Amino acid sequence: MASPSSETLANIPLLQALQPELLAQLAAAMQLKELAKQDFLMHKGERGDELVFLLEGRLLAVDITPEGKQTGLNFLTPGDFLGELAIIDDLPRSATVVAIAPSLVALLPKAHAKKMIFENPVIAERMLRHISLKLRATTDFRALLGIPNAFQRVLSLMEMLAKPDPGKLMTIENMPTHEQIALMVNTSRETVTRAFQVLNDEKVVEKDNRRLIIRFPDKLHIIIQRIAQEKQP
Repeated sequence: MASPSSETLANIPLLQALQPELLAQLAAAMQLKELAKQDFLMHKGERGDELVFLLEGRLLAVDITPEGKQTGLNFLTPGDFLGELAIIDDLPRSATVVAIAPSLVALLPKAHAKKMIFENPVIAERMLRHISLKLRATTDFRALLGIPNAFQRVLSLMEMLAKPDPGKLMTIENMPTHEQIALMVNTSRETVTRAFQVLNDEKVVEKDNRRLIIRFPDKLHIIIQRIAQEKQP
């Protein structure tokens, strides 16, 4: 199976500015794997034998309840990596990951991944920052799932996903489908569609291909607060 090039690895945020020799060693140790849409990359509870880098496509990490129900946790886009917890603590995978678009990943075996992390302070610091941000995001997401009103969960997720772009607009790049949003906030696709209709009627959002532009972030927040107040006893 083919390996990625050093030039490809140099564009991954975790690996940026590493010595060319180290990048070449990592590239030689990796294997590429192609995933079709709906293919599973890993399952919760499996052994974690590789650190995974997403080079192309889009992945979704999900949790599976004891009843077999899926809840979306977070999306992964090119440049992201995953599987670091099992590499560090030697415990099984903590989530199931599925491709939601044709994807290409690079797999770095556990021994090489550990050596890379523990022998390179820059990588270790970046990894710690990544885990810290991931923990904070997980805490915010758990709080979101505790919101009783489904409309409010949908709109709060939009507020959480929105990021400023170079033009100072708040946008969601590679906007998830209504079905994917429904999976993440534990509701129906029809509810998501109705929630977006509210945003369209209020002229809060604008769709630009796969990007969602939030024209009035303050108005979105006001709508969320209004829905929350309407549900108060």
